Amino acid sequence: MQLVLSDPIALGTIASLLAGTATGIGAIPVLLGGDYSRRTLDIMLGIAAGVMLAASAFSLLVPALEMIDTWFEVLSVVALGFGLGGVFIHVADKFIPHAHFEKGVEGPPATLSKVWLLVLAITIHNFPEGLAVGVSFGVEDILTGTSVAVAIALQNIPEGLAVAAPLVREGYSRKKAAGIALLTGLVEPIGGILGVSIVTFSRFLLPYGLAFAAGAMIFVVGDEMVPESHSGGNARIATWGLLIGFIIMMTLDNVFAFLFS
Repeated sequence: MQLVLSDPIALGTIASLLAGTATGIGAIPVLLGGDYSRRTLDIMLGIAAGVMLAASAFSLLVPALEMIDTWFEVLSVVALGFGLGGVFIHVADKFIPHAHFEKGVEGPPATLSKVWLLVLAITIHNFPEGLAVGVSFGVEDILTGTSVAVAIALQNIPEGLAVAAPLVREGYSRKKAAGIALLTGLVEPIGGILGVSIVTFSRFLLPYGLAFAAGAMIFVVGDEMVPESHSGGNARIATWGLLIGFIIMMTLDNVFAFLFS
């Protein structure tokens, strides 16, 4: 156990795996027979977006900025890494075939079934989340890593419900819908292993990695989560959900700082 706690790669891998499986936890109500209105799903998606925004700001960008010394490094390291994170998701969105519940099929033509296109869409979304968890443990500060892992797990719970419930309405069985929701979260350990390994073996890349993960996650929030939660006529209540999610994560981040100080 002591060896695991002292090994950032092991911690990053385990934490990203646990965070990813939270999507399955979110799908449990659907598996048990629950049904949820579009309004409820939009509120939960808003909360998930708020959690991601707070985690990106306080647990990724702030540590990245604390590692640099000059204004030039703000531009050449943090701003560059942040921008590249957004570019990464933009390129993946353009060149990987996928589908959204509301926007439909995007990317190049593909012969995959709709369910697999939906899985690919969530995979594009979840990969940077796993990357964020992994990179955060590369800081070798259990507070930062734990904060990001909890944030991703928290936002994955409502996201799992937001994936499973519409699939049931599309005609999938409850078991299959819950299984797909869990599957979409299992890409996160891949991003976690990649992120923590890169920054552990190349320490100078750590602030780039933190900023990159933040940029990727905020791009997902702005490009997918907010528009999706606003597309069903519940924009105002979804925005309140975003504020609530931000407050929850901001509070937890400071609670962790107090507990580990």
